Amino acid sequence: MSIKQEFSETREKFRILSLYQRFEYFVVLFLSALIAVIVVAALWTLTLKILFGLVLSGGLDPSDYSAFQAVFGMILTVIIALEFKKSLLVGAEGRNIVVQIRSVVMIALLAICRKVIILDLTETDALHILALAAAILALGLVYWLTGVRDWKGDKA
Repeated sequence: MSIKQEFSETREKFRILSLYQRFEYFVVLFLSALIAVIVVAALWTLTLKILFGLVLSGGLDPSDYSAFQAVFGMILTVIIALEFKKSLLVGAEGRNIVVQIRSVVMIALLAICRKVIILDLTETDALHILALAAAILALGLVYWLTGVRDWKGDKA
């Protein structure tokens, strides 16, 4: 499909939207643009920190856990922002609620995984780690269950 055809189809869909749906569309568009700016800024900062802060200064020591912790924490921050932008677009497209729930659960899983990666184990008590593990397990179960429901819905 050409860009011209896609643009005309989008314009036709936009014409049938109510005033509030148009408002939601513009809010999602604006938030997507803001998130894109944040992602670009975070990616630029990440690149500068890795290149100049670690590689060129000789600070990239494979045995230094804290350097890898910081780098992977920054990378996951960018991934979380991208997933958040995707969830906004999924909501704007009006897909079914299961897809929206899976997207939100995925963001929560990514955020908790980022927390686990940057966690300083020397200063964290066992109860905190257990709570994070329980949250990951519960979110993983919800993600799996929504996937099973979505899969069964596609078969019908």
